[in-house]
Amino acid sequence: MDQEGLGGGFLRRGRFEIIGEILSLARDGARKTSIVYRANLNFNVVNKYLQLLVQEGLISPSEGSEELKTTEKGLLFLKAYKNFKGVAKNL
Repeated sequence: MDQEGLGGGFLRRGRFEIIGEILSLARDGARKTSIVYRANLNFNVVNKYLQLLVQEGLISPSEGSEELKTTEKGLLFLKAYKNFKGVAKNL
């Protein structure tokens, strides 16, 4: 979700915004294709982030399906990120 910047241009999302978006989308389970389209990212970018998120234990593949699901650790990260985002908004 891009934000409109000064002069009518758009600001790019940062790393934490993309991670937060992916973790939110995978909270109840999501396929990679769904994440790509719903987060408005390309497959190369999503693959890079998914590799990082799996490596850090924030997201995991569901057994027996192609879905990815946010782990408990990922949910804690997402909660902390949202809290920080709320505080930073007021600065």
